Amino acid sequence: MKRVGFTIALAGLAVAALIQFGCAGSGPGGTEKTAGGAAGADWAHYQGNVQGHRHSPLNEISRQNVSRLQPLWSYQIDRTDKFETSPVVVGGIMYISEPPSDVTALETRTGKVLWKYRRVLPDNMPVCCGKVNRGVAYHDGRVYIGTLDAHLVALDASTGGVLFDVSTADYKVGYTSTVAPLIVKDKVILGSAGGEFGVRGFLAAFDAKSGKEAWRLWTVPAKGEPGTETWKGESYKYGSATTWVTGSYDPGLDTIYWGTGNPGPDWKGDSREGDNLYSDSVLAVDAGTGKLKWHFQFTPHDIHDWDSTQTPVLVDRDWKGKPRKLLLFANRNAFYYVLDRETGEYLLGKQYVRQTWAQPELDAKGRPVRVAGKEPTAEGNEVYPNSPGATNYQAPSFSPQTGLHYVMTRDEGGVFYTGDDTYRQGKWFLAGRFISKPGEEATSAVKAMDPATGAAKWETPVGGGSWSGVLSTAGGLVFAATADGDMLALDDTNGKVLWRYPMGGRVFANPVSYQSNGKQQVAIAAGHAIYVFGLRDGNLVD
Repeated sequence: MKRVGFTIALAGLAVAALIQFGCAGSGPGGTEKTAGGAAGADWAHYQGNVQGHRHSPLNEISRQNVSRLQPLWSYQIDRTDKFETSPVVVGGIMYISEPPSDVTALETRTGKVLWKYRRVLPDNMPVCCGKVNRGVAYHDGRVYIGTLDAHLVALDASTGGVLFDVSTADYKVGYTSTVAPLIVKDKVILGSAGGEFGVRGFLAAFDAKSGKEAWRLWTVPAKGEPGTETWKGESYKYGSATTWVTGSYDPGLDTIYWGTGNPGPDWKGDSREGDNLYSDSVLAVDAGTGKLKWHFQFTPHDIHDWDSTQTPVLVDRDWKGKPRKLLLFANRNAFYYVLDRETGEYLLGKQYVRQTWAQPELDAKGRPVRVAGKEPTAEGNEVYPNSPGATNYQAPSFSPQTGLHYVMTRDEGGVFYTGDDTYRQGKWFLAGRFISKPGEEATSAVKAMDPATGAAKWETPVGGGSWSGVLSTAGGLVFAATADGDMLALDDTNGKVLWRYPMGGRVFANPVSYQSNGKQQVAIAAGHAIYVFGLRDGNLVD
C-alpha cells in the first residue's frame, strides 16, 4: 500500500487561533514564554524543557486551592489503541499525536479541533507493542512526528499541511518510530523502535527545515568498531538497543543524553555472550556531530528485557560540597543512579524497588553483582522485577523547589522462559517469554527520590501497576494517575493525596501543564480521550 498522509483543516480556525494567541518558539533551555505571557505558559517540549524535568513553573493551581480543580473539556479519539500521547502546547494550541501516527491540533480554551493529519499505513507491518505514538515536537511554526512506518513528517503548525516526509529506516524488517522527537537547535532528534525484531538501533538527527539527515549514531557497533568485542560472533547484527523514549539535552555542554533498550534476543543470551554494548545504557552524544562522548551501561548482558530507555534528568546541584552537573536515572532494573554528566563518572547507585537478580549494592564502578541462578530457563524462573521493570517509559519529574526526583514505580515479580533464538528477518526475535508471577498483582507508588542519598523521602501507593507519568508544579503539587484512571494531585513535600478525579479510562500517558487564556490547565490522556482540568471561574470562552 502506498504511504500517504492527509490533513483535514477546519477553514480559517487554525490561522485565526494562531493570530489570536501568537506562537512562541522554544528557547535552548526549554523555558517557554508566549508573547506577552508568563514563563511556563507553553509546554513546548515532550518533557516541558529539554533537560527532562517535566516541571511547570506555574503556581495558580496550588496546594491551597487544588480541591477546586474541575474538568474543563475533553477530546475523544476515534481509535481503540493505547493512547500514550504527551501533549505539546504552544501559543494556546495543543498538538497531540493519536495512534497509530496521526496528529491533531486543539484550541486549549475549549478543545475545539483546528486541524487533523491522518496517515495511511502499510498493511501487515511488524509491530511490537501496539500501534502507539508518544507525542510530537514543535519548532518554528512546524510540528514533527515520527510514524509507525519509520518516517519523519513535518507539518505546518497553522494548517497541518505536510512540509516534508522522509524515510528514516525500513519498516519491512521491523523498524518503527513511536518516540516523541527532541528539538536541538536546528535539528530534530529521533529515536528508533523495533528491537523485538532484531533491528540494529540508532539515534538520528535531521535538519528541521529540509528533513535531510545530519548524522546517525548506531547504538550497536559494527564489525571492527569499539564495542563489537562485547558481542559473540556476528550477534551484533541483530543487537536491537533501540531508542524508543525521548532523551534530554544540555545546551551548555551541547550534549544529548539518550537511553537505549535491551539487546536482542530478549530472554536468551547464549548467542550473544558479552556485555552487549551499547544496549541498556545512557549515551552522551555530541549534538553537532552525533559522535559518542561517553556511555554508562546499567545492565550488562541483559537477559530480562530491562530497557534503559527511561528519561535522563539533568540537574545542576552541589555534590559532596561542590557544584556538579548531574544526571539522574531511575532504571527499569530496580536501581537508582546518579552520574556526572560531563564525564559519565558513576557517583551513586541504590536499589529503589524490590529486586532479586543482583546484590543490593552495586560495585565501585556501578556494575551490578549478579545473583547466581536468576537467568531465564526453559522451565521458567522467578525474578523481581518483572519484565515491565521497576519503572518503564512513564515520565519522571524533577522539582527545583524541593530538589526531589518523582518517579512512578512498579513492584511485581515475573517468571522468565527461554525459547528459540533463531533470527528471521521481520519476525519476532525474543527467544523466550515472560508471565507475571501467578497469584500476585503489580502495585505502584509515586516515590520522591532524594538524589543526594538515592533513597525515597516519601512514597504514596497508587494501587495496581500504573503506566502514568508524573508532573510537578510550582504550586507545590505532583500530578499522576492510577492504573484504572483516577487523576491525583499530591503534596510535593509529603505525598499526601489532596485531590482525586475519576476519568474512567486506563492511563498510559504523562500529564502536562500550561496556560490557556492566562489560566493554568493540567491535561492528560486517559482511556481514549484527553482530559483537561482547571480552576473553573465564569465563561470558558470569553
